[in-house]
Amino acid sequence: MTEVVAALIREGDKFMICRRPAHKARGLLWEFPGGKVEPGETHQEALVRECREELDVEIGVYDVYFDVVHEYPDILIHLTLFNAEITAGEPRLLEHSEIRWITAAEIPMYDFCPADADILRKLMAES
Repeated sequence: MTEVVAALIREGDKFMICRRPAHKARGLLWEFPGGKVEPGETHQEALVRECREELDVEIGVYDVYFDVVHEYPDILIHLTLFNAEITAGEPRLLEHSEIRWITAAEIPMYDFCPADADILRKLMAES
């Protein structure tokens, strides 16, 4: 199983989503920023590194918002979504094709990675 971490970064009633590049697995689907945990890293360290590499921002990582195990045809993942905030920098497109700030009500307008389905239901239920 591959450990994957992601950040739920909120700004008012909106949260950040990122669109995967076309050439990657699950290309052009939307997701929360983050990535794989490397050997020797904590989940929080991995999330800080991924946000620096993908968005050129520093983040604070807080409590776990949700975690889920999901099996794709090519990989089994354990995804942990943390509440987080940007502490320095402005998000830039270093890896993703787009960044958006959306409300929970706008979730149905976007095609997300299947592993995010339960997370998105929770966000919509809370709004």
